[in-house]
Amino acid sequence: MLNEKWNFAEKLPTMLSGEKLKRKLEIRPFYDNCNRLKVKSERLMALNDIYSIYLPSVMSEEIYSKIYLAMLRSLQKKEGKLAVQQRNENGRRIRNINGADHGYQGIIGGSDSFTIIGTSGIGKSSAISRAVSIASENRVIEMEEPFCKIIPVVMVQCPFDCSVKGILLQILREIDMELDTHYYDMAVRARATTDMLIGSVSQIALNHIGLLVVDEIQNIVNHRQGKSLVGMLTQLINNSGISICMVGTPEAETFFESVDYLARRALGLRYGNCEYNAYFREFCNILFQYQYVGQESIISDGIIQWLYEHSAGVLAVVVSLIHDAQEISILSGRETLDMVSLNEAYDKRMNMLHGHIKPSVVIKKDSVKRKKGNSALEAVGNSDGKEKKENNVLPLEADAESVGSTADSIDRTGDSMEPVIYSADKSGDPDWSFMELAEQAKRNRCDMLSLLKGKISITEIAV
Repeated sequence: MLNEKWNFAEKLPTMLSGEKLKRKLEIRPFYDNCNRLKVKSERLMALNDIYSIYLPSVMSEEIYSKIYLAMLRSLQKKEGKLAVQQRNENGRRIRNINGADHGYQGIIGGSDSFTIIGTSGIGKSSAISRAVSIASENRVIEMEEPFCKIIPVVMVQCPFDCSVKGILLQILREIDMELDTHYYDMAVRARATTDMLIGSVSQIALNHIGLLVVDEIQNIVNHRQGKSLVGMLTQLINNSGISICMVGTPEAETFFESVDYLARRALGLRYGNCEYNAYFREFCNILFQYQYVGQESIISDGIIQWLYEHSAGVLAVVVSLIHDAQEISILSGRETLDMVSLNEAYDKRMNMLHGHIKPSVVIKKDSVKRKKGNSALEAVGNSDGKEKKENNVLPLEADAESVGSTADSIDRTGDSMEPVIYSADKSGDPDWSFMELAEQAKRNRCDMLSLLKGKISITEIAV
């Protein structure tokens, strides 16, 4: 029988908050400016450090708190008489699996499931990984009198075919890896059915698991066994008392919202793309400090705006753009991280994302002065073909398909170039001129329009 005086809170690390939590979550690999002087092969290998950078956000703090409290509640349920009664009930279920067992039920019970739903690439998996490593310190909890080992957090992935038996066996494998047990081998040798596995895993989870995290839960949406898998997780909660966190993309919301009992299991955290705010600018500034090209560059407001427009606020895309831009620049011998290399990375490496991102012009309202009755279309719709001198720009709500994309798609042959509207807001980077850019384009043998991106806002208007 379990000792009533067990206190699992004492076995867990102290819960953190505020600046102390941010410092603990943050990951900044060591960087030395001397890296830019090394040979290409060494710089290319060191460039991978960019993928290790982690800058905590509000989302990171919320996920940490949610995981820590769910893990603590789950561990507290393992104390007391109810936990003993549930173990006995699970044992009877396993022994009488082929007999009449209509009285079997969950004793601990509890609606201890929640979801973390967010757009792919915003960093929710990284946030969960960081939260788990800090909340559990990546160690197994050992209790005495009687001796027992408990894994604070077990992470598995929802099978692509939503196999109930598959995820149960996956849970057993993860437990075996942590505790050096042989639950998985015994289940395979016994040719355990799904019903037998649910009873066994419920008992093992009650004894050895704090929080169960199921990633890629959106796999349940388009599969006929999706509801069966969620039903199994519900039964696992009732029979073991553990908390279950389901992680996925917004696709899963439609599935959970369809029925009320599923919706109750899906209450939790929701996140969209990162907004253009102080956090995004700080994120870009930190990434730009990790330069491995020969010539050091300084990030400008124009570059940050360009990164937001060409990533749609998805942080994973921002990291890939800066990484690939440096890789291309090192391999080509240009050895600089600028708008030319960033545009090249977007055009050559991000082709499959172009249809999902659709860059649009984002202009500060205080930098635009319009005349009443005039619009951006009127600026290029004159019968004499002359451009007006006003700084006309498109509104933020303009449809990308009706006005085309940014200057990426402009015909650069010089014979049939369509009108382009410039909004001359140079507040972010005042130390340049059109003549200097023209000279730079001539030296580097590149298109001047690629250099103008990030300096001023350019929009192509089809006439």
